[in-house]
Amino acid sequence: MAFYELRQYKVLPGQMAAWLALMEGEIIPFQVSKGMVINGSFRHETDESIYFWIRRFESEEHREKLYKAVYESDFWKESISPKIPALLDRSAMVVQRIVATSLSAMQ
Repeated sequence: MAFYELRQYKVLPGQMAAWLALMEGEIIPFQVSKGMVINGSFRHETDESIYFWIRRFESEEHREKLYKAVYESDFWKESISPKIPALLDRSAMVVQRIVATSLSAMQ
């Protein structure tokens, strides 16, 4: 059964523009190139410290395969991962696995 990850990140003060540039310029294109399905990327309307994104997986096996392709790659380890601590408070990250209901447009 397909499911989604709803991920919420706390962006460090004054870093939203830099975070969005990294997400939209590097992270999302790289993950899509590895097969990730990114359904949405969002910033909070009024809180400059909150960023959300949604990814879709066909199954747990699919998620594991894509995680490995992305997070165990040299590009992620050497180029992307070192940039993240200056932009995010990783201790405040919230990841929820959610399943679409029958009337959801995101099936």
